[in-house]
This record gives sequence, C-alpha cells and structure tokens, in this order.
Amino acid sequence: MYDNARLPFDSTYLRRSIAEGPARQTGSQSSKRVRVGSPDGDDDDDTHGAEWPARKEEMELARRFILEWSDPKRFSTLFAQLLTPGSATAKAKTLVVPDKDADGLASGSILQQTLILLGLPAGLITTHLVQRGNNIHDGSERAAMTKLCPSYIFVLDQGSRRSLPVVDIPTTKALIIDHHQAADEEFPSGAQHVTACNSPPIAASSLLTYLICRPLHPDIEEQCAWLAVLGTHGDLGTNFKWQPPFPDMSDVLKRHTRKRLNDAVSLINAPRRTAAYNVSAAWEALIQATGPANLLTNKALSTARAEVNAEVERCAHVPPEFSSDGRVAVLRMKSMAQVHPVIATRWAGHLKSAKLQVVMAANTGYLEGKVNFSCRVAKCAKGRRGGVGEVNIINLLNSIVDTAKDPALRERLGESFARGHKEASGGVVPTKAFEEMMELMGVGAGERIVVVYIDKACGQK
Repeated sequence: MYDNARLPFDSTYLRRSIAEGPARQTGSQSSKRVRVGSPDGDDDDDTHGAEWPARKEEMELARRFILEWSDPKRFSTLFAQLLTPGSATAKAKTLVVPDKDADGLASGSILQQTLILLGLPAGLITTHLVQRGNNIHDGSERAAMTKLCPSYIFVLDQGSRRSLPVVDIPTTKALIIDHHQAADEEFPSGAQHVTACNSPPIAASSLLTYLICRPLHPDIEEQCAWLAVLGTHGDLGTNFKWQPPFPDMSDVLKRHTRKRLNDAVSLINAPRRTAAYNVSAAWEALIQATGPANLLTNKALSTARAEVNAEVERCAHVPPEFSSDGRVAVLRMKSMAQVHPVIATRWAGHLKSAKLQVVMAANTGYLEGKVNFSCRVAKCAKGRRGGVGEVNIINLLNSIVDTAKDPALRERLGESFARGHKEASGGVVPTKAFEEMMELMGVGAGERIVVVYIDKACGQK
C-alpha cells in the first residue's frame, strides 16, 4: 500500500474524490480550510451547495486533469487504476495560457505553482501570452501554441466560444478554466472545461482556479491565496466584500493588507494597457513574487502605470453622447493604449441620468480599422426603484443589434462582439460596423451631459 506520510496532500480527500467521482465530499479537509460559506465546508444548509463556485462534477474532473504524482509506484495497483493520469503524472510538456489582466495572470500563476508543487519540472512548463488584439482562436495564436507541441494545455480566463481545438494536435488535452458568460456548448472542440458562469454569485477565474487547486497540496493555500484575492479584486472590484459563499480571506487581507493588494492589481494591469502591450513584464513579476509587496517595488510595473495614468487623464475629458432612448452613454477616444475599460469604469461610477443603464467607452486608435469598446453598468442604474431590474449588458447589446433592418449587421460585427460578463462586456469590431450600430442606437440624438458630471468623472474642480 501507499504511504500516507509521503502524500503531497490530503490522501483521504483524494481517495474519496476519485472513488466517488462527482458526489459531494464531506469533511476530510483540515479545520483551517473548512470555513462557513467555503465550497470545501460541510454545510448542508448552504443554499449554494456543491454547485459553487462551479458545478461539482466539472471541478472534480478538472482536479483529475491537473493531478500529478511525483512517483506513481508509491501507490497500490488498485489505486493507480482509479487514477487517470493528469498533466504532471505524464511528466509531459505543459502549456499555460493565461489572459492578460490581473485575474487571468493570477489564475495562471496559481495553476503553474500547483503543477510545480505536485512535482512537474518547471522546465516542462511553457507560458503563451496572446498578442495584442488577438484571442486564442486566431489562426496565428493557434499556430504559435501548436508549434510548442504541448501534451497538456491550460487556458485560463480567456473567455469561451465554440471553436476548433485549441491546437492542431489530436493527442493534446486541453482544460478551460473560466467565468465569462457562455453556454455549455461554447467551448473549443474536444476541450474539457470548468466554468463559474452558471453558479452565481460568479467567482473570478483566479478564485475558481485556487479553489480547484487548493485541496491538491497543503502549501497551495499559503502560496496562492493572495493571488486569488488579487485576481478577484482585479475583476470584481477593489472594494469587494468577502462574504459567503466566497471563502473567508480575512487572514490574507490582514497579512498583506487590502491597500497593498489593490495597489498590486493596478500595477499588474498596467503593462497590458500600455501602447507597448508588455504583458510579459507583468507575468514575470507575478510568478516571481511571494506577495504583493514584491510587486510594489517593481520599476517596470511602476513605469507602465505612470504611462497609463497619463493617457487616461488625456482621454477622460471627452463629453459623453447618449443613445436616443437614453439607456447608453458613449465616450469616444483615440489611443494606442488600452484605456477604454478604465474610462468606462470611471464614468459608470459618476455619470447620472434617469434612463441611463450602460456606459460605453469606444477607442478607435487601439487597433487599425477596428473599434475596441468596453461597457459597464452605470452605478445609478443599480437598484433603481421602478427600473427594469438587473442590467445585462450582453443582452442589451444583442437586443440593439436585433432591431437592425439589415440582419447581416450581427455578422459584420463579428465573433468578438458582446463578450465578457453581463455587467462588464465589450468587443472588438470593424469600424464601419460600429458606426452602423451607433446610428442604429441614435447616439448623439439623445440628451446631453451636464458639465458637473464631466468634472466629477475627470476628477477636476
């Protein structure tokens, strides 16, 4: 038989999860990990149950995919037969493909640290960072990943859509970890997936990755919990409240402080927003850091943030135009930097109108011939009495396009239209198709914004 003392994690948990498959586990975690509202807790009264942060079956299968043994001969023949070899078990080339923002990069770092803790040599792990303006489904990205000849691929926080296999290698296995809105069939062909989008309140991809990996090794909580907080704050806001069913992260917030973690979010997000799009600087800084304090002294990150702040200040003063029905405010800008999400978020917090639901920041200078736009739900629309209820940006954008007399407009907008989350969506669309949509919305025909809101949004007196 195997030696429990030599196992890299809780063997009782693993034996049960493999033998029982997707059935709900109960109580083998240490008391430190079993917290009220945590998916690892044994709280039968928890209304979210085993389906948070994602479907239990998807999470268990993801763990099997990840699971690696440094020496499979330690285990009995019966136990080895129950174990489906995972990424590190096979000691094969593994590719990590994280998204470019704080949530995606934190997800990738958690996954990479987990694989190394479980015994996969670091030399077998390669990272692929998607190029400026691309997504993993673009031919150039698929070709670049295929050239690396991975046996296993982890795609983290990249969004999901129905597509060809991640790479053109029939034997390569892919796991998608994500939280963006997607139907069950909207994933690359042949890929395994685990998504938080069907299990509200929706967890960030970094937190989902952390909760998948945490039971696999006792050191993951110590090394990666701060990354889960950083990624979550990057995606759900720096004032995010860690309340059930989200796990208790008070120890992490106390140890590293919320201010340091939030400053680190800003620094990690900065390189991908610059005109140079230096995502690799953020990735290298993150995988070498043992906490947010390491990031606060990184000169490359600080320089990138200063550049982005200056560009945001330059572009943030444009006056919004309203759609004819008053539901959407549009801010147009031209910048090689990815400042449109920041400006959309800033204006969404300050812009006020009786009918306003969504603030859109549209950038015509980021990619030639394209408009990159970001949408955020206006703060004034949240919880509005007598309102239309919860605002879903993706549904709103699609409903606008559905009113077009020319049904081909949706096709012209392309596959990158109305992607992301219901409260934080956007897209990359051809300039001409974007202008058609603006005309359809009657942008410029609606009410005008008053100066007081421009001043407040831009931080001026």
